Amino acid sequence: MVLLLLTAYPLVQLVGMSLSDYTFGGGSIVARYSGLRNLELMAEDTVFRAAVRNTLVFVVGVVLVEFVLGFVMALLASGLPGGGGLLKTVLIIPLLVPPIAIGTMWRLMYQSEFGVINALLRELRLPTPNWLGDPAIALGSVMIVDVWHWTAFVFLILLAGLESLPPEPFEAARVDGASAWQAFWALTLPLMRPIILVALMLRTVFAFKVFDEVFLLTTGGPGTATEVVSVYIYKVIFRTMELGYGSFLSLVAALLTSVFVLAYLWTLRRERIAA
Repeated sequence: MVLLLLTAYPLVQLVGMSLSDYTFGGGSIVARYSGLRNLELMAEDTVFRAAVRNTLVFVVGVVLVEFVLGFVMALLASGLPGGGGLLKTVLIIPLLVPPIAIGTMWRLMYQSEFGVINALLRELRLPTPNWLGDPAIALGSVMIVDVWHWTAFVFLILLAGLESLPPEPFEAARVDGASAWQAFWALTLPLMRPIILVALMLRTVFAFKVFDEVFLLTTGGPGTATEVVSVYIYKVIFRTMELGYGSFLSLVAALLTSVFVLAYLWTLRRERIAA
C-alpha cells in the first residue's frame, strides 16, 4: 500500500501539472488549467525534437557498445583463475567514482589547450579536435564518457550470468567434440539470453535518463548538439520556470522509456514461454 502511494501519488500530481499553466506573483504560485496547450507547445518545440533525437542516438550507441565490451570482458574474466577477481576490482572503479568527479575529470582531459588527450595527440602529430566544442563530435565525446562509466555495470551482470550457467551441457559438448566457438553459439548465447535482456533493459532505462555526464560536460551544447531530454526538461523547469510544460515533457519522457521497458519485458516473456 505504501509503495502504491509513493508511486501513484507523484504520478497523479505529474499528470495534473502537465495539464496546467503556472504563474508566479505575490509570493505564490497560481495554477490554471491549460488543457492540451502543452501538447501544442511540444509539437512546435524544435529543441525538444533535437533532444529526443540526441537521446535516442545516445541510448542506442552507448548500450550497444557497453554490451559488446561488457560481454567480451565477462567471457575473458570467466575463463581466468578465480573468476577474474583482479579484473573485476579494476573495472568496478568507474562505478564508484561520483558523477561530479567524472564530469570534472573528463572535462579537463577533453580540454583543447592543456587536456591530456590533445597533448598526447600533439605528441603523435595528429589533429587535436575540440572534443566538447565541435557540434560534429560533442555527442560522441559524451558517449565515450558514459561507456567508460557504465561498461563495468554490464560486465558484472553478464559475468554473474556466465558463472551461474550449468556446467553439464558444456561438458557434454566437449565430449562430443564441439569447438569453443560452437559451444558459444549453441549453448552460451541461448542460455544467457534472459540475462542479456535484463542487462540491456536496465542500461537502456539508465541511459535514457542520462543527466550527469551531459550537464557537467556540455550542458547540452554547443547549440543543441548534446541536448538530451533530461537536461532539456531541467532547463524548462528551473531556468524558464515553465512548470506545466516541463511536467508535460517529463510525462512524455516517462512514456517513451516505458515503451523500451515493455518491449524488453515482452521479449523476456516470449523467452520464458519458448523455454
